[in-house]
Amino acid sequence: MAPFSLDRWSAERLARVEQALSEWVVADAPAGLGEAMRYAVLDGGKRLRPLLVLAASEAVQGNADAALRAACAAELIHAYSLVHDDMPCMDNDVLRRGKPTVHVKFGQAQALLAGDALQALAFELLAPEGTSVPPAVQAALCRLLARSAGHAGMAGGQAIDLASVGRALTETQLHDMHRRKTGALLQASVMMGAACGTSSETARSALQDYGAAIGLAFQVVDDILDVTADSATLGKTPGKDAAQDKPTYVSLLGLQRSRDYAQELLAQAMQALDRSELTDTRALRALAMMVVNREN
Repeated sequence: MAPFSLDRWSAERLARVEQALSEWVVADAPAGLGEAMRYAVLDGGKRLRPLLVLAASEAVQGNADAALRAACAAELIHAYSLVHDDMPCMDNDVLRRGKPTVHVKFGQAQALLAGDALQALAFELLAPEGTSVPPAVQAALCRLLARSAGHAGMAGGQAIDLASVGRALTETQLHDMHRRKTGALLQASVMMGAACGTSSETARSALQDYGAAIGLAFQVVDDILDVTADSATLGKTPGKDAAQDKPTYVSLLGLQRSRDYAQELLAQAMQALDRSELTDTRALRALAMMVVNREN
């Protein structure tokens, strides 16, 4: 088997994702809404969620059209959540992906509508007309994405986050918050990819555990970077969690223990793939390493 290059693998798939997003997030939505939607989605971000969808789909020989649509849908949900989270009624941030946040650029009302429209578009993509994506796959993808975005996922996690300012959370409580707010969509991205193909119960269980591990690892590393990186590297405002007295892994565990925990979660992700019985998990392994060892 040829040596695996994450850079080459990612570049090929991200080209397809970017083209699809540019085509599906239309510019001609009324009253400037399309411009705000495209500003929120295009030309920025790691695209980790789409890559996880595609990597998991390839590991189970999934439906290529379903996987591309799921990849873009996951990114649209992520983008919508960032637009809303950055608003003054939430985290009140002014910088995202190295540029002004959507509400700063377009105003709060347009930002709210852009987020709403991106969320709706995500589910529209998952249910195309025609026969390219079987109805059962469409339903599975919609269910996975909806659950990750709702009260059991991002919305629930954000509610806990807002209610926890100035409070001391236990490690269990912090884990629950981030399992919902950040981890749920990352885990769902993996499972949406798996739903595009056929896999054993062993594989699905392993991928579920893999997604849970890297979903939490992503947040642990985010908390580390919030205190160790600058805004030019992060593409967003550093130090805001501490300034707003929000509980983080660093504030609870300390910097070194948080770094150690990220490595423990990486090991858990790799062990899950070891028991998956899937023949080629190189992309999933490389993405897990990227999540933990990233600098932004």
